[in-house]
Amino acid sequence: MDKLGHDDIVLLLVQLSVILAVCRILAETARLIRQPAVLGEILAGVLLGPTILGSLSPEIFAWLFPFNGAPAIVLDGFINLAVVLLLFIAGLEVDLHIVWQQGRQAIVVSAFSLIVPFSFGFIVSFLFPGFFGVVESDALVFSLFIGTVMGMTALPVIVRILMDLNIFRSSTGMLIVASAMIVDLLCWFIFTLVLSMMDNQQKSNITQTIWLTVGFSVLMLTLGKWLINRVLPWINKKMAWPGGVLSLSLSLGLLAAAFTEYIGIHAIFGAFIIGVALGDSEHLSERAKEIVHQFINNIFAPIFFVSIGLFVNFISSFDLALVLVVFAVAFVSKSIGATVGARLGGSNVIQSLAVGMGMNTHGTLEIILGTLALRIGLISDEVFVAILCTVIATIIISAPLIKYCVELDKKRSRLKDLFTKIMPDK
Repeated sequence: MDKLGHDDIVLLLVQLSVILAVCRILAETARLIRQPAVLGEILAGVLLGPTILGSLSPEIFAWLFPFNGAPAIVLDGFINLAVVLLLFIAGLEVDLHIVWQQGRQAIVVSAFSLIVPFSFGFIVSFLFPGFFGVVESDALVFSLFIGTVMGMTALPVIVRILMDLNIFRSSTGMLIVASAMIVDLLCWFIFTLVLSMMDNQQKSNITQTIWLTVGFSVLMLTLGKWLINRVLPWINKKMAWPGGVLSLSLSLGLLAAAFTEYIGIHAIFGAFIIGVALGDSEHLSERAKEIVHQFINNIFAPIFFVSIGLFVNFISSFDLALVLVVFAVAFVSKSIGATVGARLGGSNVIQSLAVGMGMNTHGTLEIILGTLALRIGLISDEVFVAILCTVIATIIISAPLIKYCVELDKKRSRLKDLFTKIMPDK
């Protein structure tokens, strides 16, 4: 049995120490300038990655973050675990009662925020494949990929931003989360189709994957939720608190993540669904949720967010024209789609804009999809960097825009109440 050597263990511990320390420093810096902590954590990856550290001191970077070897494999495992756990706590925070209340509106928002950007992305990339460095024979698959990337919404990043802005549990926050969940589920179905077109061996599994995913979701949010609600009181009574409920909850979340990964949908979806089922139980206390939240959000989440810029050189693979086009298509189409959907769903103009800015955040899934596409040669480094730049740019601009819209809506509400008090008959 192969084991990590002495030097491998030392390097891995140094990696984690540096990542957590730099992330915390930049996260606190971001908070000081009234930006979400996640922005500082992503910039930490750029700082520690080949863009800055790799350029200023290639030897230190090559030693600290090697691309191959046992430490690289273990760190990659930590990154994947961090994503799964981040979606698990995102699920814990979802109030299903509010989500169901947003049901019709969430469907309308998710439909428009998927169809509009997917169409924009597909048409632009299909008509101009040469601009993206794609040969015409791969144009259809590439266009489906770009359309999927444009349609996706960064659920873990959105959740983190909404939590930082303290509006996660608001009706607008729940509408964004519910819509993002629907959009990302549909995008993973599309992604499964794209993968099958890349690899003919996967074609026969598409229908099976879709049915298994739908069946798993329905089962866990009905019978699974009922069973969890029945078992949790016994766990709280018979096992040490909070260790019993926390360990078994995480165990169940990881098992669900493994199942969805096995059937062809990314592990984060299973973790999220289990988180929703657990979080909706009245027997899972807010204190228990807070313990899990603090542990994961301050230890594991930074490992994922720093990984965004850790292994890509933004300078050498930077194509300004490509970055601007990808960003413009992503931002404009998503903003229009989500805002129109929210307006048609019944939100006022300002709330619709807030939803549009929230749904416009890109991140986790785009990076995962982009990484897979890069590994199989569907996209170039330049396209991948353009996607990453779009991810970072939407995170940077979405948070303050959401905050501005929310504060503007509060002022509108206060003025409306004041006007009603002054002129009650009007």
